[in-house]
Amino acid sequence: MTPPRTLERHPRRERGVALLVAILLVALATVIAASLAYHNAMTERRTIGAFDYDQALLVTEGTEAFAAYGLQQTFRSQPGQIDSEQPWAQPIGPISVSPGVTLEASLEDLQGRFNLNNVLESDGATVNTQQLQAFRELLTMVGLKPQWADDWVNWIDKSPTPAIPDAPAASTYLEMDPPYHTPNLPVSSASELMALPGFGRARFERIAPYVTALPIGTALNTCTASPLVLDAYLGHLQFSTDPRQFARDRAAASGGCFPTLSEMETSIQNTLQSTPGAPANGGTQQSNAQPLFAETSQWFRLTSVVRANGTEFVLYSMLYRDSDGTVRTVLRSDTAN
Repeated sequence: MTPPRTLERHPRRERGVALLVAILLVALATVIAASLAYHNAMTERRTIGAFDYDQALLVTEGTEAFAAYGLQQTFRSQPGQIDSEQPWAQPIGPISVSPGVTLEASLEDLQGRFNLNNVLESDGATVNTQQLQAFRELLTMVGLKPQWADDWVNWIDKSPTPAIPDAPAASTYLEMDPPYHTPNLPVSSASELMALPGFGRARFERIAPYVTALPIGTALNTCTASPLVLDAYLGHLQFSTDPRQFARDRAAASGGCFPTLSEMETSIQNTLQSTPGAPANGGTQQSNAQPLFAETSQWFRLTSVVRANGTEFVLYSMLYRDSDGTVRTVLRSDTAN
């Protein structure tokens, strides 16, 4: 009779299983620890980022108050003129506002740019031919086709029928992929030019330094306007042919303004006399008596660059100065246009 078999133990096999379990437990603990460490690090980073952003926003609000004070002082000393030689136009910084936080800031007169909404009259439907022609000239001067100005008119005019027949109508945008509507009203950002079919960012970057979006009828300040924008109203290159000389003339102007309102009007009249039949791009004969030019401004953009703990924040504030000199912030954005 064969004796029963006894179960044999294999200590090596048991030790191998135990070792494998131990390795798995260590690996699991390592994954959990790493996940917790990453989560804690990201939470800390988000907290620091939120704190830095709030700090930058507070610094910007203080900068807005400082800029408003400077503009108010300018209004009190020279209520009828805004020019680039006044104290408000001088940049500040970089300066340290607190440990680890620095500030750079500058003010720009937005009325020194071409106002895109001015291609329409105050009714929002009638084309302002002088302003439209100036926009066409400006586009040409920066190397773009003047037809974009016609497309722009149909983008913002409120008329149900296209103000300019050959430009894209509202139905054109509804047939695009994805489809979208035209605003059919004045815009608040010049970047809406990129919504025109085929315009794109590359073209916008060429025209962006010279355009803005302000209420219809806002006059161009000749004292702060870019020489190229001034030339767009003349219809030919004059002020922008020698930018250095233009800068010297503006700095040397006795009243701080160059060209003055009268000098600009004289240049326009000289252009009309030397070119019979030329369109009066900047003529003083307006269909609704809206002024093309002025020597004062109400709209400004404050650019604040705040560096906090190695992180840079750039914030843009649009400031509006009332007729009594009071300045208030009407818009804040982290994009320029």
